[in-house]
Amino acid sequence: MDIVTITLNPALDLTTRLEAMHLGEVNLVGEANLRAAGKGINVAMVLKDLGRDVGLTGWLGAENQQSFVTLFEERALADRFVRVAGSTRINVKISEQSGRVTDLNLPGLTVRDADVSALEAALDELAPQADWFVLAGSLPKGVAPDYCARLIRLLKARGKRVIFDCSGAALGEGLKAAPTLVKPNLEELEQWAGRPIRTLSDQAECARALQAAGIPHVVVSNGADGLVWFGPDATWQAIPPRMEVVSTVGAGDSLVAGLAHGLSLGWTPEQTLRLATAVSALAVSQVAVGFDDVRELDPLLERVRVQRLDDLAPAQPHTHSMSNSGDAQ
Repeated sequence: MDIVTITLNPALDLTTRLEAMHLGEVNLVGEANLRAAGKGINVAMVLKDLGRDVGLTGWLGAENQQSFVTLFEERALADRFVRVAGSTRINVKISEQSGRVTDLNLPGLTVRDADVSALEAALDELAPQADWFVLAGSLPKGVAPDYCARLIRLLKARGKRVIFDCSGAALGEGLKAAPTLVKPNLEELEQWAGRPIRTLSDQAECARALQAAGIPHVVVSNGADGLVWFGPDATWQAIPPRMEVVSTVGAGDSLVAGLAHGLSLGWTPEQTLRLATAVSALAVSQVAVGFDDVRELDPLLERVRVQRLDDLAPAQPHTHSMSNSGDAQ
């Protein structure tokens, strides 16, 4: 397999769409979809649509796993999930015409020591099969925030490259293990920094601090304003085409999939950013995650604007390159 995604806290997502939500009233839902999900699972689905051979692992509730099993079989995704006693959580996502999304996240699995050992054994088996791993999403009950850092260090010790997409305390702890690439959005970056981030220069200051701590690639997502990639040797900005927003659910995961796709193939930053931004733009125009035909991306790829931001370039040349910048440290 090419890439493995790790989802520690998957969910059954009930995604609903309505014109506008009115609190305290009966709301008529125009469209609804119940599907197996989780950030790493979403990333894997998009990677599969891009033609990659993808494996998945993490923890999955044994009592309501059928929707996940069916999805993995239908999409030909290599299922290496560790089954845990209990039921995987259900999340409700309410998507409004304005693009605003309200999440109602229910409690999930309780993970025990034996489940932790089983997951790490699964990663040991997967490590020889893939060079790139994507660790994405939240943590279930019973798992401390520093567990993401443990997994990142475990994989790096085996020579693997790790793309990390998390939030809150788990993000802060995981960053200490210096993954290959981290993709915070602006709010997550502010939480990590402990202060408002108003300008690109503020973003650059945070990115350089993370790079100094050993993280080669910092990609900051700015929503509809695109993203900025602070690389070892240059800084790039990608601005997406304006889209009619149907739902932002899965847009960030689609972006991560595009980044993983390009990085793992040794593409240039411009190529990788163009694809990742196009995939994310397509995601906001629909409720579903992924696409039926990769040619759907062609018109969007042409409309993505990618430019170097030389005024935000690193102060000194860096010895890393795109092809080797994820080496375990």
